[in-house]
Amino acid sequence: MRWVNHGETVRYDSAWVRLLTADIELPDGRRFDHHLIRMPMPAAGVVVLDPDRGVLMLWRHRFISDTWGWEIPAGRIEAGETAEEGARREVLEETGWEPGALTALTSYHPSAGISDQTFHLFVAAGAVEVGPPADWFESERVEWIPVARVREVIRAGQIGDGLSLTALLWCLAFDEI
Repeated sequence: MRWVNHGETVRYDSAWVRLLTADIELPDGRRFDHHLIRMPMPAAGVVVLDPDRGVLMLWRHRFISDTWGWEIPAGRIEAGETAEEGARREVLEETGWEPGALTALTSYHPSAGISDQTFHLFVAAGAVEVGPPADWFESERVEWIPVARVREVIRAGQIGDGLSLTALLWCLAFDEI
């Protein structure tokens, strides 16, 4: 059964996020205000895989949750970029490595009940180091995690980022790594 949106009121707006309330009507006729998060730009993440080195990952702190963890290179797709172009740029900016050929894994909405954010996931066939990360402030370090350790890192709770976890579990489930 489809809910009806009778209109939205903007509560906050920026280039990164728009917060709104929507006047929603349920199929039984009840109406209420529902909070929404609209994301003007989608994001992309890449599992960079090298058969000899493993998976290229960033060890970083997230101030919102005050946690440390491993993440795959990922970020916002800029205006005018395709998802693949944005994914390539993010890998290079965050790691200093130029990814090899990209293969699309999936696209999804991580919080479809409250947000219209879209994440595009890719796997890259290797990478070539071209220099230090342009976005050096994004992480404490960049490392290749051996494939044999990826499951251990996940099980240990060292990957708390939903995009990274989804991408890695997708790769494990469908034998990409």
